[in-house]
Amino acid sequence: MAMDVKGWASKYKSLTDNDPTIQAMGKYYTCTFMYDMGERKVIVEMHDGKVKNINTNPQPLDAYDFALRASAQTWREFGQPMPKPMFHGIWSASFREDLKLEGNLLVLMQNLRNFTVQFELLRKSGVPV
Repeated sequence: MAMDVKGWASKYKSLTDNDPTIQAMGKYYTCTFMYDMGERKVIVEMHDGKVKNINTNPQPLDAYDFALRASAQTWREFGQPMPKPMFHGIWSASFREDLKLEGNLLVLMQNLRNFTVQFELLRKSGVPV
């Protein structure tokens, strides 16, 4: 069953804003990215290591730097406390599963360490699909 997107966004923001690793390294962690989960899309806006906004109902012209696009089932696997092999990170899923990385990947690479920590918080927050 899909989690309420507003509840998920609140939990994900709290986990991100209180993560000790992101807060130790995130002074310049500023970017905007989309999680495209098939039937659900969200845009997360980061500024100096804090969640500035989570757009839970993005429109076609809402801006973001880069996107991670995958099926709802792939996202559900990412959101497991102990993901199956090939669902444990963005690189493995982009090589072997249906995850696609799109947009300005330079921004992703510039923020990769913080983004990876934040992405792994999906194991605690779950996903809204």
